[in-house]
Amino acid sequence: MENKEEMLKIERSIGYILRIGVVVSAGIIVIGMLLLFFQPANDQVPTDLWLIFQGVLKLNGEAFIMLGLFCLILTPVLRVVVSIVAFAKEKDYLYVIITLIVLVILIIGMTFGLVEK
Repeated sequence: MENKEEMLKIERSIGYILRIGVVVSAGIIVIGMLLLFFQPANDQVPTDLWLIFQGVLKLNGEAFIMLGLFCLILTPVLRVVVSIVAFAKEKDYLYVIITLIVLVILIIGMTFGLVEK
């Protein structure tokens, strides 16, 4: 019974992570849209992570929108990481391996996406 309660607790945590990630991302994007409403848009949209953070410090609307999208992309990745920890706690090593493979595929995909720009 305790194991079932532990799994329910982990599933709730994963649900909270997904909800919080979406709400935070949406909030950041809305801030970026408001900044764009009050400032003229730049010719270039920052796509490099370093340029995004520099743009956020300068209150650049496009940078805020890109940061919000970045957070939105990272939300399911964080869910995969939490799932790995949950499966490891349960000692369900088959699912740990499967979820690690999913995480590696996500990381490889994001890395190739960064290289392709």
